[in-house]
Amino acid sequence: MTATKEIVVLPGDGIGPEVTKEGIKILEAVCKRHGYKLKTRSFDVGGASIDRYGRPLTDETLEACKEVPAVLLGAVGGPQWDNEPKDKRPEAALLGLRKELDLFANLRPIKVYKPLIDASTLKKEIVEGVDIMILRELTGGIYFGRPRLIEKTENGERGVDTMEYTTDKISRIAHKAFEMATNRAKKVASVDKANVLDSSRLWRKVVIEAAKQWPEIELEHVLVDNCAMQLVRYPKQFDVILTGNMFGDILSDEAAMITGSIGMLPSASIGEKFAMYEPVHGSAPDIAGENKANPLATIASIAMLCRHSLDMEEAAQEIEDAILATLEDGFRTGDIYTKSPKEYLVNTSEMGSAIMKHLNPDLQPGTFL
Repeated sequence: MTATKEIVVLPGDGIGPEVTKEGIKILEAVCKRHGYKLKTRSFDVGGASIDRYGRPLTDETLEACKEVPAVLLGAVGGPQWDNEPKDKRPEAALLGLRKELDLFANLRPIKVYKPLIDASTLKKEIVEGVDIMILRELTGGIYFGRPRLIEKTENGERGVDTMEYTTDKISRIAHKAFEMATNRAKKVASVDKANVLDSSRLWRKVVIEAAKQWPEIELEHVLVDNCAMQLVRYPKQFDVILTGNMFGDILSDEAAMITGSIGMLPSASIGEKFAMYEPVHGSAPDIAGENKANPLATIASIAMLCRHSLDMEEAAQEIEDAILATLEDGFRTGDIYTKSPKEYLVNTSEMGSAIMKHLNPDLQPGTFL
């Protein structure tokens, strides 16, 4: 009897359904190649769920996500929902999923593919060889702290957000960072603002304590503003970057541009029991439905899904090798196209099919699925 791998798919808004479709094609291919049957269930989330159900995340969707080891998310958001109350905005679905699934560790690999070095706005000698793992704490910090409010005052209005961290939240993400570093260059840069913020002073104290259990790992502390500067000055100095929720949100998007396009970067949000995988890019409503989006971040997220949730390391490596080979062949979507004579401008589905050819060599040359 053929074993089954099961996931939930949340296509979401904008380009989400387009890139998710290509990711599922690839996942189906590698599952079949390795003797598994893939079972997927799809649910609306974000703006699509607001339009259909009046809220960004339904109980049914959340419960379905708790029944599988992994969730694939496309993207959420769009200008048509910008005026909704904060708890009814598409982004509330992300916060809800992270909280309810306890997805405390966000993994964002920042890796420069050699064929795309010229697509980066930084000099070749700066970006060549960059391979960073940003580990962002995902369930604490300013996005979840209380109180948070806007209130009327004598002089107008007052907005409040609370940056809050507890020992347990810091400790578990720190240990995750040290664990990951053991299989890399054995270096962790912990990013905070301990010269100003009490929450960061606690962060640094707990990270130092956690590091005692990992004596083989080199730990350094970097203030967040300095880290932002160093990422564009000399990013190769970093291996694992450990940081909190808001700092990680900002730094990972900055680091994404080192690679040439945010459309290239995958991510994984990991908890003790559940995991969710999604491209770093947003819903890109300006090109939604035009078959122009770059699906490589979603396909790379599928590789992470195979590695961290489906126990399919070999398949993960095959997908990553196929991405590199496709880029070496010269295939480019618009966001990474430089008009070089060695490049071929392709659309979303054509890029997915180009990846598929490297996973299935029996396809005829020139055939797009």
